[in-house]
Amino acid sequence: MASNQPAPEVPSPFRTDSLGTEDRTWEEWNPTEESIRPVRGRHRVAKQRGLARSSTVLGVGVIAAVGAGGMATAQSKPPVSISLPDSIADNLPDAKSLPGVSAFMSTDSDADHATVASSPLTTAGITAAEAEQGATDAGEALRARILQQAEQQQAGAEAEAKAAQEKAAAEAAAAQAAKQQTEAEAEAAAKKKAAEEAAEKKAEAERLAKLAASYAVPTSSYYISSSFGQAGSMWSSGYHTGLDFAAPTGTPVKAVHSGTVKSAGYSGSYGYRTVLELEDGTEVWYCHQSSMDVTAGQKVTTGQTIGRVGATGNVTGAHLHLEVHTPDGTGIDPMAWLRGKGLTI
Repeated sequence: MASNQPAPEVPSPFRTDSLGTEDRTWEEWNPTEESIRPVRGRHRVAKQRGLARSSTVLGVGVIAAVGAGGMATAQSKPPVSISLPDSIADNLPDAKSLPGVSAFMSTDSDADHATVASSPLTTAGITAAEAEQGATDAGEALRARILQQAEQQQAGAEAEAKAAQEKAAAEAAAAQAAKQQTEAEAEAAAKKKAAEEAAEKKAEAERLAKLAASYAVPTSSYYISSSFGQAGSMWSSGYHTGLDFAAPTGTPVKAVHSGTVKSAGYSGSYGYRTVLELEDGTEVWYCHQSSMDVTAGQKVTTGQTIGRVGATGNVTGAHLHLEVHTPDGTGIDPMAWLRGKGLTI
């Protein structure tokens, strides 16, 4: 079992006179290891919580008061006076050494103390301009700052929206301008193309008109009774190889262009046939004539009469059978060839 030793006596902080009467005058007490050593066993003496604890609490209180100064100012809350015994005041830490307190301490004069007392306990968040304007309350300054920031953000948002609208309008205008330019270019290109086509047509018409002056329709008072390539059993090849101009017997047959008569005579199913060779080697055959007015080797001019419409050979009625052959002997459509020379058939 643990022994129950009596706790050591704690010296009294008060002086006693020769009669044992205590002098209540305060005297500093310096605790020692022996005086505060815990005693083992059932009876324990609580540690003395003296000046060190009091100093710490006081320091924390001062810091808390400084921190609370952002919400309460000297104008709204009167200063609190604290009285401490000299022995405790002498052991307190210097207030200037406490964080955040030295800025509010001044030893110059009582006027300076009055100035500090009339000012807010903290100026956190208050700018020099705000201080000049009288905004010395931290909460009011913060509120003003927030409102200012909100206004700035609103102004920025409005500026961004306006810039976006201006950009969209500029892009729309640019797109419209580009569209108009494209349409104008397309219209100009179309006009240019139309003008070029008109010029080409005009030039072709002039060429054909000039060419037509040197070509002539092979006969007159006619109608087309059979076209080139028309199929039928009455033609030995199975299709029509020329162009038929149905006209009364004896109607003049004319040279379509100047050239040389290559042959003139009777040619079986073609009846009386005249072959006219042009300068480029093209041959024009005039068939089923009733009579011929030229002979082989004779030179003729455009529109000169070379024979008469008839019904000789393999025919069903009076007409001029006209064939056109290229220099290599290939038969082509006489109507297309004549129209290509500017003639109207």
